[in-house]
Amino acid sequence: MSTEELIKRCQDNDRQAQELLYRQYSSILYGMCLKYAPNPMEAEDNLQDAFITIFQRIGQYQGKGSFEGWMKRIAINTVLQKYRQKRLYDLPADDLMEEELNDDFDQDSASLPLPFLLSIIQELPERYRLVFNLYVLDGHTHKEIGDLLGISDGTSKSNLARARQLLQQKIKAHIKDQDL
Repeated sequence: MSTEELIKRCQDNDRQAQELLYRQYSSILYGMCLKYAPNPMEAEDNLQDAFITIFQRIGQYQGKGSFEGWMKRIAINTVLQKYRQKRLYDLPADDLMEEELNDDFDQDSASLPLPFLLSIIQELPERYRLVFNLYVLDGHTHKEIGDLLGISDGTSKSNLARARQLLQQKIKAHIKDQDL
């Protein structure tokens, strides 16, 4: 079945088509949700919420642009909306400006296992993890992040710097533990 036909059937509330759409795209969207969640269980909750929104709004998809991209935007917006509702960003802005990462890692840091990197990113406090993922992994500017999260550009830069510092500390500790 073509993507266009699958979308049409989902727009008609065809449960079999919805299940097929879920099976076809859930792993991709789960990966998106996982990078913003502190644990797999919350990522699964976010995925379910995203698919509910996708099925509710699939009639709004006009066939312009990538359907997968449209669903990814819904997934990211669903996750960000949940965090905005928690009011995590009512904290005062940090005065710390964006800092460059120190390049004092040895060559071993370049070969860190992906599961380790994902786990330390997930351990970041929520506000740092969101900014880090939006900036580093998704390529948003600080202005865009500020607009998405309802924070200032300076707070976005500060949160990114703090996230990088925490990640750098965890990577150094991991490398040090490996050397022992």
